[in-house]
Amino acid sequence: MGAFTNTIHCIDNLEKKLRIAMITVLCLFFTQCGNKQKNEPLDNNDQIQLISKVDGLIQSYIDLDIFSGVVLVAQKGEVLYHKAFGLADRQKGINNELNTLFDIGSMNKTFTSIVIHQLAAEGKLRLTDKLTSYISGFSDSKAESITLNHLLEHSSGFGDYHSPDYFNLKESEQSLHAIVGRAKSVSLDFEPGTEEQYSNLGYVILGAVIEKVSGKSYFDNVLMRIVDPLKLHDTFLNDFSGLDARIAKGYYKTPLGILEENSAMQDVPNPDGGFLSTTLDVMKFYRSYYYDELLLSKEAKREHSFFQYLNKLEEGKATIAAGGFEGFNTALFQVLSDDLTIIVFANMDEPVAERIGMDILTLYRNDTPPKPQLPAIQNIRKNYEEYGLLYIKENFEKLTVNFHPTDPKDLILNDLGYAYLYEANDKVKAMEILKLNTQLFPDIANCWDSYGEALKTNGNILDAINAYNKALELQPNLASAKKALDELNK
Repeated sequence: MGAFTNTIHCIDNLEKKLRIAMITVLCLFFTQCGNKQKNEPLDNNDQIQLISKVDGLIQSYIDLDIFSGVVLVAQKGEVLYHKAFGLADRQKGINNELNTLFDIGSMNKTFTSIVIHQLAAEGKLRLTDKLTSYISGFSDSKAESITLNHLLEHSSGFGDYHSPDYFNLKESEQSLHAIVGRAKSVSLDFEPGTEEQYSNLGYVILGAVIEKVSGKSYFDNVLMRIVDPLKLHDTFLNDFSGLDARIAKGYYKTPLGILEENSAMQDVPNPDGGFLSTTLDVMKFYRSYYYDELLLSKEAKREHSFFQYLNKLEEGKATIAAGGFEGFNTALFQVLSDDLTIIVFANMDEPVAERIGMDILTLYRNDTPPKPQLPAIQNIRKNYEEYGLLYIKENFEKLTVNFHPTDPKDLILNDLGYAYLYEANDKVKAMEILKLNTQLFPDIANCWDSYGEALKTNGNILDAINAYNKALELQPNLASAKKALDELNK
């Protein structure tokens, strides 16, 4: 886990279309629907009413113990609401402040995309160029057809690079060049351009392209081209020395509800995520990106698929840019026609920043947001232990509203089942939960593979073999099921 996730896309039906899935300048845009028209700028009374409602809204999330962080609401760059909540460091009792630095996750990808488009505008590369024109040595022959645009739009066939042992690697092995070096032996998941799959790895590779083309480091490019021109004095790219007292620590709850600090999953900064910033700096950055020509000229935006989409966007609609991983979650909603900015930084787990941001947007539209819920996996565990398995089976969708729509819901019971199996050492609950997952998602190979593991651990060998065989029927190349069957059949 720990992968950076972010999207930049357009929001309409707030309940059904939660995400940035995780992700960035992803050309993954949600279709707008509905009849919301442009809102008039807020007058003083409107501002007072909105601010009073926002306080109550945020408190409802604090009461569930799922939010601490900073919230900003502004119109035309003028701050209407800016407050910090909770602790930046629970062990030391340090409060979050308005200038506390948060890991912005995949918002980095917007920075990376901008530099690529700037280089294109300068004639130093073309988005249609083949990746192998800049970086060679990929073992998968399909990589020969990857273009820079495929990498930008998450259609290259690359996936993630956060393997289970990634966070145990030395810091030098988590660097841009080390990641790209390992990527050369990766098999692509599909023919480039034929599908879309969110890819942190693709953006790290774009960082290497930037270095190749410019002759400067990725971080120097971002500093020279974005941070310095915009005077983002509270945005830090890869040198965090002397900042310890200002940096928020991230906190998340395990599937069993235990609060933990995310230091073990804290990634080093790369082109896909990891910068530190404040809400005010992020507002300045995205408002420049959306509205002026300091970062991208009119001509560059004309060639940019995202801005082509925005030109067709109805008045009153919002875009979202966000990022997150275990323990951190950032989200920016921008109503472009109204120049309304909503930013939520959370040093608690996803998707709380997106939820609060969407709820504030709902209030701005004079609607009533839904009652906050616990994150899906916590809601499932709590209700399972109170009401039993049948209740979960009958109410699964209702209990899992607070989950990223772009993430497969079979992960919820899968993660909870593994937590019971290995953390709680409760094999009975693990088998119950993982068996239910095969009933709710019978066509997902991983559900059968996980159920097989629980059965094997409990000594139910024949049933485990049947579960693994079912997994292989659905996904013949599933390596974990093949390996388990080889061991069981010895």
